[in-house]
Amino acid sequence: MIVEDWGLINYQEAQKKQHQYVEEVLQGKRDETLVICSHYPVVTLGKKALQKGILDWSGDIVETKRGGQATYHGPGQIISYPILNLNMRNKDIYHYLRQLEKAMSLSLEECGLKSFGNPENTGLWVGEQKIASIGVAIKRWVTYHGLAINIEKDPLAFKGINPCGMSQNTMTCLEDFPEAFLDRPSFQRSLTANLLDCLHPKAFPICQEVQSISQ
Repeated sequence: MIVEDWGLINYQEAQKKQHQYVEEVLQGKRDETLVICSHYPVVTLGKKALQKGILDWSGDIVETKRGGQATYHGPGQIISYPILNLNMRNKDIYHYLRQLEKAMSLSLEECGLKSFGNPENTGLWVGEQKIASIGVAIKRWVTYHGLAINIEKDPLAFKGINPCGMSQNTMTCLEDFPEAFLDRPSFQRSLTANLLDCLHPKAFPICQEVQSISQ
């Protein structure tokens, strides 16, 4: 799997590159790719987004094909877009989502912070607050979009929206926890390594019934 660091990138540009990479993987012209990046402030709308989720946000808004509702992306986050072929992973979308959560949770644990998933709300939680979000899209079993984990405080983060249909106060970031060790470059390296491990085909069950989304 190739790892690409796109740095701080405009959301629309990143979305366009994802679509290109998906087509190249489908055509056999590209290896699977793990993208790491962050974005300039933007609100994105998933396929389940409702107008009431947008309150008084005045910045850019972009519609996407990912699952989920409205959310915020900004420079205080680390974002990953895995472009993977689930045909090599038993077409197991449920396990894919759980492995994304596991990779983030392992990296947070290395920083001294315990987190957990919520079966009713995909992502990661610390206590009653959400620290990471997941919204994926799949085309002919190739994944795109992905995860966003809140690292640093951002005055614009989640202002003017109901993120994932929840209150703005539900969201938190790693910097909010003084007991946690925060070093962004180290965290990014940790997250990349854990994603590579958790998303390897060998990390997916081979012989079991799986939940899937019709394409």
